[in-house]
Amino acid sequence: MNARMEEPVVRRIVLSLGSNQGDRLAMLQGAVDILVDTPDLELLALSTVYETDPVGGPEQPAYLNAVVVAEGPHSPRTLLERALAVEDAYGRVRDVRWGPRTLDVDVIAVGDLVLDEPDLQVPHPRAAVRAFVLVPWLDADPAAVLPGVGPVEQLLAGVDTSGVRPRQDLVLTVPL
Repeated sequence: MNARMEEPVVRRIVLSLGSNQGDRLAMLQGAVDILVDTPDLELLALSTVYETDPVGGPEQPAYLNAVVVAEGPHSPRTLLERALAVEDAYGRVRDVRWGPRTLDVDVIAVGDLVLDEPDLQVPHPRAAVRAFVLVPWLDADPAAVLPGVGPVEQLLAGVDTSGVRPRQDLVLTVPL
């Protein structure tokens, strides 16, 4: 019997990073470091760091946000588990919905997959209206498309971006 191994499907992966507690830049850099160390995950692009006004939730400090564009054969579930592990490594506490956090890692898109489970929706259900996701994503990938919704550049035209400010003085680096 000749069993043929199927090649895993490599997909473009978009992850959004955010932090508004502690050393915000160090939190984002730590997430990048861990994500780059993920087997079979190849970093394609890393956005500029943006300082953003909090959206929803209680009064809280401004965030630093960035987007990682990568590719790999990972399932949305595997990526969610990795994202949660990265958050846990940086002391993420989930006691207030949309509250302050040391680190937030959201799975925004995994190729053109569409998934709607109670604890995992891909693409991210609020990505199309979140300037703190769309602005850095377009920065990292000018041809970005939110699956099932449309080009990120067009989505940005309908979103208030006044609370999103580039921080050229803050730089994330890709570990060698």
